[in-house]
Amino acid sequence: MKLYFYQRSRATRVRWMLEELGISYELAPVDMMKGEHKQPAYLKVHPMGLLPAIEDNGFPLFESAAIVMQLADKYPEKRLAPAVGTNERGEYYQWILFAMTEAEQPISTIAQHTLFLPEADRSADAVARACKRFKAVAGVLEERLKGRDFILGNTFSAADVVLGGVLYFANIMRQLGDDTPLLKAYQERLMARPAAKKGYGG
Repeated sequence: MKLYFYQRSRATRVRWMLEELGISYELAPVDMMKGEHKQPAYLKVHPMGLLPAIEDNGFPLFESAAIVMQLADKYPEKRLAPAVGTNERGEYYQWILFAMTEAEQPISTIAQHTLFLPEADRSADAVARACKRFKAVAGVLEERLKGRDFILGNTFSAADVVLGGVLYFANIMRQLGDDTPLLKAYQERLMARPAAKKGYGG
């Protein structure tokens, strides 16, 4: 198992997942600051030149959530995903997709317009709209976490890895406030896990 890795990327959540599984893997560093992700060799792995990507016995796969879900299914004995066909599995898909489509998108917008885009291309209105959107998303998650330690209940799953990765990003962007104490505590609880510390701590 090879993980193409850059510390300040979504590859960290995949590394977290690999650590939760307790399997051996190889880190293949890709220095995005030097443009290595846009070199022909890496573009053969990920045609958009983004991270993360893995190679599993010659099988390439990209998109962090897809990789996490694939790994959960490949190692069913680790019990990081509910059984296929169950209501719990439906919720598992629901919250992973919610994390990627509803939660991560406004955070990405905030980051783009405060950190990454040239000053002339930044929009304060885009940031304001994204903050408002994430606040609504955070409210949904806060309600969901009432009486639950994890997003599916009281059992940790791969859905927590995906959502936790998004919330890590949200926390960096200072979007987890005191008005969502359950969500903030959930994010802190996830980041306290040894596997998460390994994934995000290098």
